This record gives sequence, C-alpha cells and structure tokens, in this order.
Amino acid sequence: MPVDPAAVGATSDPVERSWSSTDALLYALAVGAGSLDATGFELEYTTENSVDTPQRVLPTFVTVVGGGGPPRASIGTFDPAMLVHGEQEIELHGPVPVAGSIRTTSTVVGIYDKGSGALVVTRSTSVDAESGDPRFSTTTSLFVRGEGGFGGERGPSTPRPPMPERAPDEVITYTTRADQALLYRLCGDRNPLHSDPAFAKRAGFDGPILHGLCTYGFTGRALLHTVCGSDPTRFGSMAGRFSRPTLPGDTLTVSLWDQGDAVRFRTDTQRGETVIDAGVFVGA
Repeated sequence: MPVDPAAVGATSDPVERSWSSTDALLYALAVGAGSLDATGFELEYTTENSVDTPQRVLPTFVTVVGGGGPPRASIGTFDPAMLVHGEQEIELHGPVPVAGSIRTTSTVVGIYDKGSGALVVTRSTSVDAESGDPRFSTTTSLFVRGEGGFGGERGPSTPRPPMPERAPDEVITYTTRADQALLYRLCGDRNPLHSDPAFAKRAGFDGPILHGLCTYGFTGRALLHTVCGSDPTRFGSMAGRFSRPTLPGDTLTVSLWDQGDAVRFRTDTQRGETVIDAGVFVGA
C-alpha cells in the first residue's frame, strides 16, 4: 500500500546502539573535518592519540547514532528512489561521548499530504543505555515524492521567520571532495542514490548526490567553530530545511546571522543554489 496516514503515533520499541572512538573519527572525516589546515585544525575530532589533544565528537554525529524510526513498513510501501530528506533538527543534552551506548525510541509524529508527495515526520529520543539520562533527540522530515494526494492534512503552517535581509555576520566556506558521498556512506547510510549512477537517474538526478546529512554536518562544523568557539559543550540545537541537493565536489558557503537568542544560517553552493535554508541554531 502507499504511505499510510494511520501510522501517525506508531512508536518503535527502544533500539540500543553503540559507537566507538573509530566511528566518531570516521564521521568527522566524512563531513570534511581536518581538511583545512594540515598543522592540526580539528585534530581533536580526527585523531585519538595526539599529544595534549583529547578526542572530541562533532555534535552532528547524533544524526548517525540517534536517528532511525519505526520500520518503513509501518508507514506504507513506496519506491525508495522517491524518498528525499526534507528537514532535520537535533537537540543535545551535553557533549557526545567518544564512545557510548544509547537506547532510542522513535515515533511517527505526522504524515502530511503535500500534493506532490507525502511528508513523514519522526521524532527520536535517545537516553544513555546504562544510566537512562537524556542524551539527545532528533526530528526528521522525509518527503516521499509522488505519494501525495491521499486527502490528508497539509500539516501545521508555522514557517520560521524569513532570513535577515542584511549582510551576514559571518561567512564560512568549505569544499567537499569528489568522493565525499562514498566516504560518508561508510557511516551507515548506504542509499544507492548517493553512489549508484543508474539508481540516481531513476530518481530523477543526473548522477549521485551528496547525503543531505553530510551537508548538514559541514554546516554544523561551521556553527561549532564560529558560534561555539569550537567548544561542543556550547552546542545546543540546530534545525534546517533541505531545499536543493548538493553534489559531491561542491563548495559550500555557510552564512550566519547573530540575532541574540539564536543564530540564523543558510548554506549555498558555488552555483548560488541554497541547499540548506531557514536554519536556526541555539547555543547550550
């Protein structure tokens, strides 16, 4: 059957996940850490044995270990080539440990009829597997193209305030690698949309595209270093909307506007295309 709106409220059993120092290091490399300065920039995220440099974990790593959701079958069946990331939000309750275990419970909080497709929103809450203390939560919106028109609600109309019209306070530019998607997929997302040219063409793209969460990770690095002074304990929450796909090898420019209680952000490519829009960051 197609996407089933009756799946709203479906909650998964707790799923336990563990990660190691190596997993955190691989993720950091997969979102470009360490590529700007061979003298040691981001060494704390890309090595575990450097003198006087304890390993730390990029906050956006939670999108890898804290994501998930009820099985796809619980929201219906559809062509996976039609599935794209819509929005992503993360909220941390302290820095992510170098190694750890969590229990994650996920709930389908909304399925909305957008006409050209269905928007499926899930929220996942992760607690420490041993102590039960809150670790982080993620809210993920997935857009299934071609699955709209089922007569469901369009969803809450609560757009974020428009981006500031003034010049940004900070601009940070990163360049992705031609093989960035092949590297990022080793973190767990093996969707062939990001690696198989034939699958990508079936999905309507000229070739494989970069994972939205990889672009999100690059953007998170810009926020961490610029807004938080490279201190992950100051990283609170981050939310943004994926507006266009990124291609491996693209240059990403992250623009930041400090509004006091929050920082607005947007990520653009060298083609002038906005790939993450309506971004809001709040410090811890």
